[in-house]
Amino acid sequence: MILYHGSNTEIDRIDLVKCQPYKDFGRGFYTTQYKEQALAMAQRTARLFKSGIPVVTVFSLDDSVLSNPSFRIRKFDEPDNAWANFVINNRNMRQQDINSQECNLDNKYDIVSGPVANDDIVLQLRLYLRGIISVPDLKNNLKYKKLTTQISFHTEAVIKFLVKTEVIYGQQYD
Repeated sequence: MILYHGSNTEIDRIDLVKCQPYKDFGRGFYTTQYKEQALAMAQRTARLFKSGIPVVTVFSLDDSVLSNPSFRIRKFDEPDNAWANFVINNRNMRQQDINSQECNLDNKYDIVSGPVANDDIVLQLRLYLRGIISVPDLKNNLKYKKLTTQISFHTEAVIKFLVKTEVIYGQQYD
């Protein structure tokens, strides 16, 4: 499997300590199977930090890693109630119950995959959590959003299976 990571710098060595906390699936190294999605993230990151250039680092991963029973893997096939709660719990800086199976703030999962919660989707999640819309409304509202997927890696045990194969450089951010 080929995976892409978009950033404002080339990734020589994955350092989980440098990864941002409170992301969709917790602190981890995020990748996608879609080059265009990684390039868009690289452009966004370079623009946001006003430094570096958009860079997509390409990795290969043996498919068997994603079904290896020795790893704790959480997979979300669609944006459903479980996914919504998981994303909100991981993004919530006030989350108290880190031992909950509904969050990964303690990196209990080695790998998590599922839809990306962009800003538009996060708005829908907030409406749901405030009781303004129901789960069927949430699903219906998300049905028309362009959903993309991500695979995140949260422990050193799985990071070692990502093999860097290529680097794609974008244009300098001005």
